[in-house]
Amino acid sequence: MKKLIIDRFEGKYAVCELEDKSIINVPKYKLPLNCKEGDCLIRDAEGMYQKDSETTKIQEKRILEKMGRLFS
Repeated sequence: MKKLIIDRFEGKYAVCELEDKSIINVPKYKLPLNCKEGDCLIRDAEGMYQKDSETTKIQEKRILEKMGRLFS
């Protein structure tokens, strides 16, 4: 399974970063309806993507901690 993070949306695509830091464009129709920038996704066997809520929460917490240290 491939894991990736949504960086931004451009037209019909989500620009996503893979674990190796490479960038790919994923058609929006392959994503869950409720996804947003910063969400972590996993590609299933059919080539569709599912939100990885646990990894997304961990990433959000890590980023908030870094911002807290930066602005303290």
